[in-house]
Amino acid sequence: MTRTTLSPKYQVVIPKDVRKTLKLRPGTQFNVIEHEGRIELLPVRSAKQMRGFLRGIDTSVPRERDRV
Repeated sequence: MTRTTLSPKYQVVIPKDVRKTLKLRPGTQFNVIEHEGRIELLPVRSAKQMRGFLRGIDTSVPRERDRV
């Protein structure tokens, strides 16, 4: 886990390893969600950027009989 600090201007620096892993660039927009006492930053991605992100997902989930 990586730690960061909230600045006096209420800014947070996203650590380099996280930026690199998520391929974040300057100007990336985020949806900010408060959920059960934590903050979640969800990068806004275009449909073009999202293409193929589910490739290889495991679809063998058990389903209820009326949903098959």
